[in-house]
Order: sequence, then structure tokens, then C-alpha cells
Amino acid sequence: MMPGPPLNDHSSLPALPRPRFGLPAAWQRHWHAPGGGRELVLLAMPLILSNSVWTLQITLDRIMLSRLGGDNVAAAMAAVALFWTPLTLFQTTASYATTFVAQYTGAGRPDRVGPVIWQALYFSVVSGIAFLGLAPLAEDIVALGGHSANLQVLEAAYLRCLCFSALPTILTAAVSSFFAGRGQSWVVLAINAAGLVVNGFFAYAWIFGAWGFPALGIEGAGWATVVGTSVSALVGIVWLLLPRYRSEFHTLTGWRFDRELFRRLMRFGLPSGLQWFLEGAAFTVFLLLVGRLGDAELAATSIAFTLNLVAVLPAMGMAQAVAILVGQRLGEDRPDLAASSTWTGFALAWTYMSAVALVYVLMPGTLIVLFRGDYASEQEAHVANLVPVLLRFVAVYSLFDSMNLVFAFALKGAGDTRFVTLASIALAWPIMVLPTWAVWYYGWGLDWAWTCVSAYVIVLALVLLWRFRAGQWRSMRVIEKTPVAV
Repeated sequence: MMPGPPLNDHSSLPALPRPRFGLPAAWQRHWHAPGGGRELVLLAMPLILSNSVWTLQITLDRIMLSRLGGDNVAAAMAAVALFWTPLTLFQTTASYATTFVAQYTGAGRPDRVGPVIWQALYFSVVSGIAFLGLAPLAEDIVALGGHSANLQVLEAAYLRCLCFSALPTILTAAVSSFFAGRGQSWVVLAINAAGLVVNGFFAYAWIFGAWGFPALGIEGAGWATVVGTSVSALVGIVWLLLPRYRSEFHTLTGWRFDRELFRRLMRFGLPSGLQWFLEGAAFTVFLLLVGRLGDAELAATSIAFTLNLVAVLPAMGMAQAVAILVGQRLGEDRPDLAASSTWTGFALAWTYMSAVALVYVLMPGTLIVLFRGDYASEQEAHVANLVPVLLRFVAVYSLFDSMNLVFAFALKGAGDTRFVTLASIALAWPIMVLPTWAVWYYGWGLDWAWTCVSAYVIVLALVLLWRFRAGQWRSMRVIEKTPVAV
């Protein structure tokens, strides 16, 4: 199996059917030209499917847990939020090697690709081992939420298991950067799909005690995640070290620790990781405050956010493709093409988000059925009544979230990670978190809490759009400058 062509070699891309139905000739030319939709869709589709794999894994786990009762779904959402908040700091920092790989590829320097991946792997091992220190503190961490005693027991059990999946998850992010940054996004899909299959098998077996396995309930879902992520990491590392990559990209001989390259990866990658960490912390506090409004409110919020992943993660795949193309184009010193790819990505992501938003508004009852267990209890019936209302909020802010994702990733693909981080920090707490605290304190209700989170998404999207249009990113690079060969 030969590696895919670099994305700047348009002649080697497989042909897609030309748009028909009387579309304007100018649009058709743009679709097939560099910076148009053709190259973006070819790169993005495996990333979209890869993110959809992750969405499917989360959704299937929640659906299986819902059969055990609404408390398990609410506890899973809260525990995952507590887990992903610190994990995103490390995972996103490691995966920022994608931007380095993209810019080195665009600049025609494959010899630097392997070394930067090794710097990301070193970071992954250290941070993954350090993450295990949170496992003994699981009960104390979930207690900060102030949820009911039953929820805290379930949250702690799930969180403790998830801590053991941190190391393979971060390793997978680092390895995937090698393939994604060069345009081999289909390999990223294969790596994640392998983990999904394994996770799905063990989740069903361990949650319900099928096929002779013990019935572990929510802990079974956690341990299945550990096994699934470990398989993904192993598959990715084996693929990275195949002979064809070792010779061209130095994926084996580039193993030495490079202090300057590691420092540069941290300089640009840590702000990117901090952005996801601090934004995740803000959303975690939001969830904890919603949990204080009641268990039904937290369960409904958990279901709405899970359904929101259907829109967010495929759109994130499009945004990731935009970041890769921006990195490659800037490596080639062609910022106009980088801008063209970004606007094309925004148009496609917004169109997709609009379609999903219509489903949220027009078919909420159909979506809720997936999470419906035994609705004989008054609390679970209350959850079923709350979710359609929350999905209307999701439908509105999803349209702006497409802008949020695409322009944030475009700026990060250039190296403008500090601004994205500062914008998230400056807006999340005064617009979302503190007002939600007031909602809980004064008892204004769940609708006002969701108004706060929607306002944050909308304002952040507009700020990122302004930053992109300002154009400072056009002169940014994350890779070192080298003398021009004579």
C-alpha cells in the first residue's frame, strides 16, 4: 500500500464527478481548482468519518448505559467532562504536530517530519503517565460537583477507568499527526475505526455481562474505552514504523530528542492545548452548575450535548482539513490559497450544520427514542420533555459553531494559537460560566443556563471571524526558516 500523494500535487488526486444540475461555470471551476472544494472534500471525508467514529463510540456507550437508567447517562457525561478537560491539554498539544508536518510537507522538507512526530511522542508518554495520578483522586474530584450521592459513586467509577485510557489516547493523537499533516487522512480513519470495533465489543460485553463476561455496568464502559484506545495506539505506531515511511520521513532514525524542535512544538502547541483545556474547564463548570439544578436537568443536558456531537465532530473534520491545507499552503508561501480553502471549508461546514439544525428542530422525538430506557418514572419523563427544548438552543448555536471551528482551526494551522486561546479565556467565563452561576444561585431555570452557553459560542465565532479577516496569520509560520537551495 503506497502512501498518498501530497495535497499540493493536484494532478495525482482522484477525480470526483463534476457538479451538474446547471451550476454556474465559475463555481465548477472553483470546485476543481486549488483552494476549492475538491481537494478539501478528499482530505476531509476520512477525517469526518474518523470523528464520526468517535461520535458513534460515545453515542453507543450512552445508549447502552441508558438501558441501566438515566443516572448512568448523567454520570457518564459528567465523568467524561472531568476526564476530557485535563486530557485535551495534552492531546491537543501532541496533535499540534499536524501543523508542523503540514508546513514541512508544503516546504518540501520530509526529513523533518519524523523528528517532530518523535517530539510529540515523548510529550505523549510523559503526560500520559502523569495523568494516572488523577485515578486515586477520582472520588475527591467528582465531589466538587456537589451532585447526588448516587451520581458521585457512578461518576467516580467511570472517571477512574478513563484515566487509564489517557496514555494511549495521547499517543494516538501524536501518531495520527504524521498521517493527517501529509494528507493521508484515510489512515487516521483506519486507526480510529480499529479502536471503535474493539471498544464496541467489550462495552456490550462488560456493561451487560454478555458472552460469559462479568456485568460491570458503567465501569465496563470505562474499561472498554481503555482497551479500544490501546488498540488504536498500537495500530498507529506499527503503521508509522513501516519501511516506506522510515526511509523517506525518518520515522525511525529521527527518534533523537531535539531540544529546539521540542521547544518550538511546545511554543505553538501548548497554547492550542490550553485553549481546549480552559474551554473544557469552562464547559465542565457549566455542567456542574447545571447538575445543581437537578439530576433531570443534568441528564437532559447530557443527551442534548451527545446529540450535538453529531453536528460538531463531522464539522470538526472539515475544520481539521482546513488547518492542514492552511499549513501546507503557508509552507509553500501561498497564503491566498490558504484563505480560499478556509472560506470553502466554512461554506461546506455551515451547510452541513444547517441541515442538522433542521433535524434537531423538526424531529426531536425521534432522536430522544435512542436514549429512552424505562420512562415510567416521573424524573425520566421530565428528561424527555426537556430535551426538545434544549435541542432548539443547539440548532441555533450550531450555525455559529461552524464558524467557530473552521476559523479557529485555520488560525491554528498558521500558528496563531495564542490569540485563539486568549479569546476563549476572555469570553468563556464572563459570558457563559459566571452567568450560569447566577442562574443556579437565583433559580432562573435551565433555559437561561443554555442561553448563556449559546451566547458564548456566538460571540466567540464572531471574534474569530474578525481575526481571520484581519489577515495577520498570512505571515505566520511554525517551522524554522532555512536557506534557499542554489
